[in-house]
Amino acid sequence: MIRYPRIIAHRCGGHLAMENSIAGLLAAKHAGCRAVEFDVMLTRDAVPILMHDATLDRTTRCQGVVADMTLAEIRACDARVPTLGEAIGMCERLGLWANVELKPATGRATETGAVVGRWLARHWHGNGVVSSFSEDAAARARHELPNAAFALLCDRLPEDWQARRERLGAVAVHLNAAHADEAMAHDLASAGIAWAAWTVNDAALAQRMFSLGAAAIFTDRPDLC
Repeated sequence: MIRYPRIIAHRCGGHLAMENSIAGLLAAKHAGCRAVEFDVMLTRDAVPILMHDATLDRTTRCQGVVADMTLAEIRACDARVPTLGEAIGMCERLGLWANVELKPATGRATETGAVVGRWLARHWHGNGVVSSFSEDAAARARHELPNAAFALLCDRLPEDWQARRERLGAVAVHLNAAHADEAMAHDLASAGIAWAAWTVNDAALAQRMFSLGAAAIFTDRPDLC
């Protein structure tokens, strides 16, 4: 069973800094976290950057659709948006375990899995896991990363979770804390599968997840949990 750091800072540093940013990684480390999660999306010129939304409007000084802009165009209006390479480099310098979550734009799932998977195969030392809500993106990344650790990412545990986990070769399951219960925890424990819960932003809920057997929680408030 994979060993997880118990507290994983959501989108780099949670509420401690700009999400999916180098500043977030530094904030997570400063808060005492040993692990982070971040989202990866492709620019128009197929550069993997850290971004959660399909558009740049909410989290950056830019406006527009991520998949319609090149890295140079994005950097021209907000130099803070990091590439996957910059983020992984910082994680390795800081000693941070990383959950790389693939966030493909519409119609680019397979491409995202291929590009990110190939990059990670060449440059990442594998200290962490890869996940995605997109089965196509995850499957393609798995093709490029046959030896990496993958997690099945879902809102709630589906009835066919065992078949999906086996197809992906996943060693863990990540799911919504709102849907975590004793029956689910029992099923995963019986199968010897580690699980982690997202997104847990208060100490009471964190304690409940750990009492159910969660290996880790994803949180926007690593300072509270």
